[in-house]
Amino acid sequence: MSTSFSRRRFLVSGGALSGSFLLSGCGGSSGAAPAVVPSDAERPRLPSGLQFGDVNADGAIVWSRSDRNAIMVVEYDTTDRFANASRIVGPTATDATDFTSRVDLTGLPAGQTVFVRVKYVDPNNSSIQSETLNGQFRTAPLDTRKPVRFHWSGDQAGQGWGINTEFGGYRIYEAMRKRDPDFFIHSGDTIYADGPIEARQTAENGAVWTNIVTQEVSKVAETLKEYRGRQSYNMLDANFRKFAAQVPQIWQWDDHEVTNNYSASKDLAGDARYSEKNVALLAARGQRAFLEYAPMRYFKQPEAQRVYRKIGQGPLLDVFVLDMRSYRGPNSANRQAVESADTAFLGNAQLDWLVAELARSTATWKVIAADMPVGLQVGDGKDAQGNDKWEAIANGDDGAPSGRELEIARLLRAIKAVKNVVWVTADVHYCAAHFYDPANAQFTDFSPFWEFVAGPMNAGAFGPNKLDKTFGPSVVFQKAPVIQNSSPFSGYQFFGEVLIDPATKAMTVELIDLNGVSHFSKTLAPQPG
Repeated sequence: MSTSFSRRRFLVSGGALSGSFLLSGCGGSSGAAPAVVPSDAERPRLPSGLQFGDVNADGAIVWSRSDRNAIMVVEYDTTDRFANASRIVGPTATDATDFTSRVDLTGLPAGQTVFVRVKYVDPNNSSIQSETLNGQFRTAPLDTRKPVRFHWSGDQAGQGWGINTEFGGYRIYEAMRKRDPDFFIHSGDTIYADGPIEARQTAENGAVWTNIVTQEVSKVAETLKEYRGRQSYNMLDANFRKFAAQVPQIWQWDDHEVTNNYSASKDLAGDARYSEKNVALLAARGQRAFLEYAPMRYFKQPEAQRVYRKIGQGPLLDVFVLDMRSYRGPNSANRQAVESADTAFLGNAQLDWLVAELARSTATWKVIAADMPVGLQVGDGKDAQGNDKWEAIANGDDGAPSGRELEIARLLRAIKAVKNVVWVTADVHYCAAHFYDPANAQFTDFSPFWEFVAGPMNAGAFGPNKLDKTFGPSVVFQKAPVIQNSSPFSGYQFFGEVLIDPATKAMTVELIDLNGVSHFSKTLAPQPG
């Protein structure tokens, strides 16, 4: 039996409010005169498909994009017949947000499949309507009768490996969709704004890779239009659109949404590809485009662009999404002896939030979704003195914590008593499983934990990276290519899958390639308390 939803609201994505616009069944106006059938050119189009995001037990974001000024109309029900559907007349999509818009559905039933259909309507003539896009998602359960399954990966369309229709497009999305996860965590590098995509590129062994190319992806992104074009490019892929209409997503960002390895110390003076050298201005444009295209719930506090957040998935799981980019100090040799603004990585506000939320969580499993790994060495060239600079947390010194490691040591000490914390991440373009053991560490005041790495997604495959031993990590598994920057042809494209069993509450983690083949599996038993 269909359920009628009583509460509804929408988030304005830069457009005008349109709640007073009357849609009589989304049809035309009544009257004796025969209706004039609008031409295809008059109808709004939906060039980027439909996305769902930040789904919890009673809510979800519905995202789409028009190609002109148009009012977003969302209908949803618990059956695909839409016999008792609720309707939201949402915001008007305008060029202020590249015609993206979103609606925040609330008051949804927990543990339920929700069917959605979206269209856009001309603001001046309700008989002029777009096609209708259909999709569905599942809300999180409030009991432990159902398993929880989710995927994660990152690093999308980098190193010039774009949409190759001869290869089958972004095949990794179809491999994930077939496994029907409850949601997907995109671990960052949703685009490679600093990596031009050309029509043809030579892959390993001389194979030729062909790309769909648009004007905006043919050079490094500098203007807001180019950053938006990078985001919309990924949505040209049929596999992505099919996946996004079925699997809700949780997005976070990292560096390539703006430019490679950017921080307060980034200097583009020597990069001839950029006419705009102001990294802060590029960051503002790249982050704006990300927030317009990400199917995420905006915050209403003063920091409206905040990306770090907790998303509850019922009694078995809480997801803690981190932002390791916005609050960091400059990339440096990373060997400072005491904490300061220069050693910040998460920043004090985010770190305090994470500690408090982890302590407050009553879910069996607490998954920290990080956009960068804890112990892998990720370099960023040399400083003026010839010292290695570091992009992530690790600094290549296996001794006591220093630099950004000081903040992580403070975090790990603070959450030592929190049970069943697991880290998932991407960034390094290969897959791995790491176990962090205080018995093997220089800093020992923490509880052991696992970190699982997945990626890339239709980008160059690299690795493996070296581990920094400060926090006692060991490589339990890793799979990386012999040839660096291997194309998707090589098959080194990975996503991770987490399955939590409702009976035993055990968590099984698998690392799976773009063909759906599992390369590693680990089952973790929950600790009591």
